[in-house]
Amino acid sequence: MVKIRLHGINDNTTVNAMIDSGATEDFIDQEFCQKYQIRTTKAKNTREIYLADGEPSSMGPVTHTATVRMDIGAHKEITTFQVAKLQNHEAILGMPLLRNHNSQIDWGQGKITFDSERCTTMCLKESPTVYAIPEAEALEENLISRFSTIQAKKDKRILIKKMHKDAKISTKGTRGAARHDLYAIEEKTIPARGQQVVKTGISLRLPNGTYGRIAPRSGLAVKHGISVNAGVIDKDYTGEIGVVLINLFDYDYHVQQGEKIAQLIPEKVLETQCQEVTHLEDTTRGTKGFGSTDARRIEIDKISIKTFEKSKKQGDEDGLLWGRYNNGKLEILATNISTELAIQSKKGQRKKDLNEIVPEEYWDYQRVFKEEEATELPPHRPGVDLEINIEKGR
Repeated sequence: MVKIRLHGINDNTTVNAMIDSGATEDFIDQEFCQKYQIRTTKAKNTREIYLADGEPSSMGPVTHTATVRMDIGAHKEITTFQVAKLQNHEAILGMPLLRNHNSQIDWGQGKITFDSERCTTMCLKESPTVYAIPEAEALEENLISRFSTIQAKKDKRILIKKMHKDAKISTKGTRGAARHDLYAIEEKTIPARGQQVVKTGISLRLPNGTYGRIAPRSGLAVKHGISVNAGVIDKDYTGEIGVVLINLFDYDYHVQQGEKIAQLIPEKVLETQCQEVTHLEDTTRGTKGFGSTDARRIEIDKISIKTFEKSKKQGDEDGLLWGRYNNGKLEILATNISTELAIQSKKGQRKKDLNEIVPEEYWDYQRVFKEEEATELPPHRPGVDLEINIEKGR
């Protein structure tokens, strides 16, 4: 993967692009274009994207293209991308780029050299070589960029509007503080073991990709038992901010106008959509609910033979084993009724067939679960297998 710079309508952005010699076109992600205001144009004809097996890809169909100025190191050009729904990448550079520039790719050294006649006469002013970025590192950078709350300096600002002339703008206690103090615009009494909504007299607009969390102030919580009982501000809420204060102590607390009552913390949020499905993937925990992950210690106690015989006659619900060690191995001599029933229930169980273990939707792929398929090479398939000739030193 290589770092590229794309020039949008109002701004430029840097992203890591995948170089894929198997891609017949250059592709760019649809949401990426919308986010960075990269102009798209409706294509003359709608095009499907097909996978290697001939099936349509979920990335398509392609209905728009994007012609944009692109920089790869010192290499500069105007590129036309097919706008698609890319799932793991922001941009894919395929055969058009490689064919037009005949660039040399050194996979071992991870570098690309644009030294064709076209590049040296038209594209380049500086070094013709750019270096690849490890895929894991590149994908992580793209992910941070995609969901980052701060894309530019102006995005860091929380826009605040006074709803009352005496309202106080939120402030930070120190330069490195994560939170912004919220001030009361009114006086109000919080009754013992009760709660009240205290207004702040301000409304605000949060940066893109964030929500506001209202947190309690440590001083009020420790000294007076005042905490916050609710505290989520959605980015699109522009009404007056009210803070739900709850009093955990046994005496009333009186809030003064202008007093710091809570803290506003902007936090990143992943914008998601809910989708109804008929099946959820099985997990180790499954449907186990409250307390299911608490660690439990198995108690093993020594008992006398007399106690064991008494428990066996009474049909005690606890499982009991009586045995002795013989050459380092435990030899079971007797059990009580409940333990014996548990052992017997296991003896009659047959070994499950592979069809009973593998879900029906995966039956076509059962061969990948068989040991012989995992430990042996498949037979040679003339006309299907690819021959790769390796030259020494290249």
